[in-house]
Amino acid sequence: MLKIPEGGSGGQDREQTRPGVLVNNWLLLAPLSSNIKHISQLRTLIFVAWVLGYVAFLLSIRRMWTGRYARSPAVRSLFMNMAGNDVAAIDTQEWYRCCPDLLGESLQPLFVQSHLDAGTKAFLKHSVEKSGWLLTQLYHSFVSTILSPLVSRTSINGFLGRGSMFVFSAEQFQQLLRIGPEWRAEKLLDLGAGDGGVTEVMRAHFREVYATEVSLPMKWHLQRRNYKVLGIDEWQQTGFQYDVISCLNLLDRCNDPLHLLQDIRRSLVPNTGRLILAAVLPFQPYVETGGRWQRPKEHLKVEGKTWEEQVTHLSNEVFRRAGFEMEAVTRLPYLCEGDMYNDYYVLDDAVFVLKASDNSESTAH
Repeated sequence: MLKIPEGGSGGQDREQTRPGVLVNNWLLLAPLSSNIKHISQLRTLIFVAWVLGYVAFLLSIRRMWTGRYARSPAVRSLFMNMAGNDVAAIDTQEWYRCCPDLLGESLQPLFVQSHLDAGTKAFLKHSVEKSGWLLTQLYHSFVSTILSPLVSRTSINGFLGRGSMFVFSAEQFQQLLRIGPEWRAEKLLDLGAGDGGVTEVMRAHFREVYATEVSLPMKWHLQRRNYKVLGIDEWQQTGFQYDVISCLNLLDRCNDPLHLLQDIRRSLVPNTGRLILAAVLPFQPYVETGGRWQRPKEHLKVEGKTWEEQVTHLSNEVFRRAGFEMEAVTRLPYLCEGDMYNDYYVLDDAVFVLKASDNSESTAH
């Protein structure tokens, strides 16, 4: 038998082939590994370039160099001192202006004149400060751009913790209801309460506070404030009634506004129960579904071109048809926290105090 001695040529050949195989494999894999690395780097570079381009675009369209849009507190303060305090007065005096003579004759004595008070000023100040948080506003804008095709604006605001609303201050609420700071009642229901910021203004006057909201992130905010959150088909079937129901800027955002008013009427404590209803004028009803806006199933048409004319039509036609009569009305700004483009957003609101009329049945439908 032929033996191959240790260290002979056969053993050497086998040992010598191993490095060669490894070298060949490395030569084959090296270009592939390099390509993968380059692709990963290219993706990272593209993403970074996109983010930087997005930020540059947002910064380029920001109107930073006028008094209203100046983000630096020092620059804003300097501008306002140069322009004088009349600038703020010019911006806000129209928010509360009403010509009572243009209201229906029966409504003229019911108009309550409001004004820019300390509570409203505090909200505006906080909104201006918050709109100047550059990194926060960039983050909010980025997330909104990504989510807006899929999620409602209300839910996006709830997720980001932004977009708080302001309808009235505690003093304005008391003035409308003709109550004092010590007045207390049993139950308040705030329909479409959002994050609960406006509900907070009213809660001091009630022992139990209930709220409804469609948006899940907004429900989380309400629960954190310890409000009792009811389903949108549950609040009118609880077995008890409410001393006050607030329906603030919801009438133009629901599918069946007259049916909603009828449910509210039945859910109020008889005789003493009151509805506080706010409506943006001019009245333009739309319903938000996902990230889309569409017309409601029941289109409530409010006639009139001016604020006063639409208030008169709402009172004499819509509310009376739903079984309500008006006790008081005022004009207030409907304020919303701003963003990187505006310090705040404002719409014209009519805020009504309504009670059930003597007729036991509504003529609606």
